[in-house]
Amino acid sequence: MDNVVIAPCDLAERVDEALAVQAVAFGLGPEEVAIRRPIVLRHLACPGARALAATTERGRMAGFVYGMPNDRAHWWSSVVEGYLREQANDQWLDDSFVITELHVHPDFQGRGIGRRLITAITDTAREPRSILSAIDGESPARHLYRALGYRDLARPVHFPSATRPYAVMGAPLPLLRRPSAT
Repeated sequence: MDNVVIAPCDLAERVDEALAVQAVAFGLGPEEVAIRRPIVLRHLACPGARALAATTERGRMAGFVYGMPNDRAHWWSSVVEGYLREQANDQWLDDSFVITELHVHPDFQGRGIGRRLITAITDTAREPRSILSAIDGESPARHLYRALGYRDLARPVHFPSATRPYAVMGAPLPLLRRPSAT
């Protein structure tokens, strides 16, 4: 199997490849991908937005992550703010780096790529903490986030177009690392 390298990525140039990974990993149809494309491009134009890709030796994108310093004026923040306030956690919207998307192609899942992507991007953050939203249910993604130090800040959170509830999670930075073997 190919080795995978994590590196900064001009995700705007590779948006269709990234959305193809997201479609397979997240179960999106062509209509949803078409809706998400301009959203991703708009996010990437925000101040401080950055992306990393996990790429094989042959150039195939195995996964990607992107995020940015949180801004309360953004749509996501406006939706989750009330839920966070109910739990006395709305201060997490300030001075946080938000993980906007993190997806690993199923062919590459279970190899630590998601962990490498999220820790690499948050290691570049100037903010003291990170926030994200994830489908509210037990999943490998939620297990990973907890292992990295994320905890539930609000749940269930209902986004207007989503059929399933989400959880908003937050973690202090740097994220937790696995103890090294001695």
